Amino acid sequence: MKSVLTDLPVWLPPSGRGPGLVLVQEIFGLDDYLRSVAAGLAAAGYVVAVPELFWRTAPGWSSTHDEAGVAASMEVSSEFDAALGLSDVLETVAHLRSSPSVTGGVGVLGFCLGGSLAFAAAAAGDPDVAVSFYGSTVAGRIADLTRVTCPIQFHFGGQDPYIPRTDVAVVEAAVAGHPGAEIHVQEEAGHAFHNNVAPMFHHPEAAARAWDLTTEFLRRTLPA
Repeated sequence: MKSVLTDLPVWLPPSGRGPGLVLVQEIFGLDDYLRSVAAGLAAAGYVVAVPELFWRTAPGWSSTHDEAGVAASMEVSSEFDAALGLSDVLETVAHLRSSPSVTGGVGVLGFCLGGSLAFAAAAAGDPDVAVSFYGSTVAGRIADLTRVTCPIQFHFGGQDPYIPRTDVAVVEAAVAGHPGAEIHVQEEAGHAFHNNVAPMFHHPEAAARAWDLTTEFLRRTLPA
């Protein structure tokens, strides 16, 4: 029976073993950008798995990173069931926990759609650490932060046209009162600023700063 674990792509570190990370996609699917992030995290010592969120409705989906690609990806994502997607992420976490290649804990790290799901997974109490990049549903569900017991890091762009700065402020206020949570806002950046194959979104300086913060956070909370 087909599931999210069928043909699950996994990147191994040079040693073949390490902590696990579930890398959760943007609406663009498993593209060159996400593959490069997975490869980089594996090189840093993590066992990285990337669940395919659209396997039920648009298997193998991957789009371009221009206006047409955004429109097509938005149409595909409109058919996405967030509850089923969360179950896929949690199933992938459990799969990594049972893998002989995984030593230590298992974290989740997601961008955009994946950023929302990384937060949802943390609220479900399953991962050992979570990193959420510009998840559009985070502010609306910030009450769930009270259920998060693992270390969690949020990233946003201050000029994000899809996530108002006032929504980011809501997350900032909640994080200030939650031990183990932190938030970083790249004020000059917009949405998907870390995506280096999307010229319409990428902000190199903000991306570099945010990724330095991310890797330092992972070294502290899920050391490879």
